[in-house]
Amino acid sequence: MSTLRHRLACQACRGILALAVMGCAPAPNLIFSQTASQPAPTQLPAPTASISAADPVVVPPRPNYPFPDSQGYVYAAEWHLISAGTGVVKMEAAGNNRKVIATAESQGAVNVIFPVHDHFEATFDPRTFCSLSIVKHSEEGSHKRETSIRFDYARKKSVLEEKNLKTGENKSVENDLPACATDVITGFYYLQSLPLQLGATYEFPISDGKTTIVRATVEKRERVKVPVGNFSALLVTAEATSGPLQSKGKVWVWYSDDANHIPIQMRAKLGWGTLLFRLQRIEK
Repeated sequence: MSTLRHRLACQACRGILALAVMGCAPAPNLIFSQTASQPAPTQLPAPTASISAADPVVVPPRPNYPFPDSQGYVYAAEWHLISAGTGVVKMEAAGNNRKVIATAESQGAVNVIFPVHDHFEATFDPRTFCSLSIVKHSEEGSHKRETSIRFDYARKKSVLEEKNLKTGENKSVENDLPACATDVITGFYYLQSLPLQLGATYEFPISDGKTTIVRATVEKRERVKVPVGNFSALLVTAEATSGPLQSKGKVWVWYSDDANHIPIQMRAKLGWGTLLFRLQRIEK
């Protein structure tokens, strides 16, 4: 296998951090809208009768929503049937907030040619699902970076600080931010909290320093077999409708068709190939 193929395979490992959340999706073709500058802790916004790309929002969780604390979802990443690595996503309490921790590790021949060792932590407000901060440590081949992103809702700005650990170079960037946004990992759990009714469509903003609007639809029910077991699942398709990820790919996510909505399988189609993530086990 060529070096280029190894590099692409490794992106499956990294992809668990950036793409798992893109699979997203109550009554068919309804979207929640909200006008407050920040979502109220317990008040749910009223649905409107049409989808509007101008006002996608993050909807607060229902009262007494049981967050899946201390459960780790462990995925195997594959690219063209090549085992590229593993990804783990876990939520835990962090004072009055909650923290999502995600890691990506390359393995096998991929780890020899293009090693990947990524660690990602995102903190969010569990009353609103608004992300508060992101911290990333990424080691991908010869590239090593430390990145932090702070969500300054008072100024409606995201503040990104990044250090290149190889060259010592630092950069600081600010971008516009909506009144509330989730991020590429917290959104993974945000989707899990939604009703996911057949035919339903959701729009909401996610930010990784720059804001992207995601639209997702619950397409159908299917039986899915993954290493952790057999499931009746809801297939959700998602793609970015604006922002830096627009027209860059499509994602399919299979959530268990029960109250837990466990994300059991994900597939992401990008310009250079398709990635597959299959749930290996749930750690507690």
